[in-house]
Amino acid sequence: MADQPTAAPTSGTRLRVTQTRSTIGGTSNQRDTLRSLGLRRIGATVVIDDRPELRGMVNTVAHLVAVEEVQS
Repeated sequence: MADQPTAAPTSGTRLRVTQTRSTIGGTSNQRDTLRSLGLRRIGATVVIDDRPELRGMVNTVAHLVAVEEVQS
């Protein structure tokens, strides 16, 4: 277990992601990404850690969500 890399400490920044547009007409990848982020309907908001893999997911659906940085 000592050989596995540990997660880098976070700076305390988190992202508040709010779904602002519908997934109707979007690709299945976009719908799956929103679901993975925990967004199910317009107006839903989640607060997630600011990590590169989650930033990439948010960038995939940037036209469907509003994002703001918050301090934890």
